[in-house]
Amino acid sequence: MTIGDLIRLLSDGEFHSGEQLGERMGVSRTAVWKQLKKLEALDIPLEAVKGQGYRLTRPLELLNGNAIVAGLARSGRQHVTRLFVEETLPSSNEFIRQRFAQGAGHGEVCLVEQQSAGRGRRGRSWTTPWGRALMLSIGWRFESGVAALEGLSLAVGVALARVLERHGVAPRLKWPNDVLLDEGGGLGKLAGILIEISGDAAGPCEVVVGLGINFDLSPGFRQQIEQRVAAVQDQAPTLSRNLLASELLGELMPLLAGYENAGFAAWQEEWNARHAYQGCEVEVTRGQQRLVATAEGVDKAGNLWIRRGEQRERLSGGEISVRGRT
Repeated sequence: MTIGDLIRLLSDGEFHSGEQLGERMGVSRTAVWKQLKKLEALDIPLEAVKGQGYRLTRPLELLNGNAIVAGLARSGRQHVTRLFVEETLPSSNEFIRQRFAQGAGHGEVCLVEQQSAGRGRRGRSWTTPWGRALMLSIGWRFESGVAALEGLSLAVGVALARVLERHGVAPRLKWPNDVLLDEGGGLGKLAGILIEISGDAAGPCEVVVGLGINFDLSPGFRQQIEQRVAAVQDQAPTLSRNLLASELLGELMPLLAGYENAGFAAWQEEWNARHAYQGCEVEVTRGQQRLVATAEGVDKAGNLWIRRGEQRERLSGGEISVRGRT
C-alpha cells in the first residue's frame, strides 16, 4: 500500500471508513491509520467525521502516465522513448542521469509527485508539497556539444509560457531560468528550469532538462516560503495537471529535437516579448560583486544585455543572479 493508492481511493470526494479502506487495500486498519497520518504530515488535508470516515478536504489529481501519453500530440509523442511516473524520488533530474549511466535516457521523461532532494539553480533546494506541483525531467543527447545549447533554458521557458497562455495564464520570463506570475502585489515565482549537461564540451553530450512548476499551493505552504511564489491554479483553477503535462511535453520534445539546427535565435523574439524586467532597474549579483543596472533584451545566444549609464554589458549566465528592484 502506497500513499498514492490511498489517495486514489479518497479522491472521489466520498467518505470512507478505516475498515472499508483496509478491505479495499488488503491491509489492517492500523496500517491504514499510519498512512492517513502520513497524508497529514505531507500537508494533504483530511476531513474525518465520526461514523462516516475520511475524505480529502481538497481534491488532488494524481499524475497518470497513460492519460499524459494519450493526450500528447503526435509531434511530441514520436520523440518520447519512455515515460516514468514516480511517487517519490530524491530528484527527477538525478533519475534521468542514472538512466543515461545505464545506457538509456535519450528521449526519456520522468514525472514525480514529490522530490525529497529537489534542486534549483546554484544548488538551492526546490520544495513542493506532495502532488501539488508538476515536476518533470527530460533526457536528450546532443551531437554538437555544449556550444549548440546556448539559450536552451530560455527556450524552455518560452515553451512553458506558450502552454500556459492557452489556458488564460499570463507568465513573465526572468533571465535565465525562472517563470514568474503577477500576483497583484508583485511577481511571484511560478516555475524554475534546471539544465544539467555532461559529456564532451565539443562533441556528444547528454542533457537533462528539469522543470519544477507550482501547480496548487495552500496558503499555509506559501507562508513557509521565503520568497513570493505563485501557482498555475491562481489563474487557471480548472486546468488539469495531466493535461498541462501532455501539452508541455508536446512543446518540449519537438523543441529538443530541433534545437541543434534552430538554436535560440528561433526563440529570441518570443522570450523578449515576455521579459519580466525589460527596461526595468535590476540588481545583478556576480560572486561578491553587486551592481544596479537597467535590463535590456537578450541576444541570439541567450545573453542578457544590461546598461549602466552609457555603458552596455553582456551577462552570459554562470553564477549570476538578476533580481528586479521594487
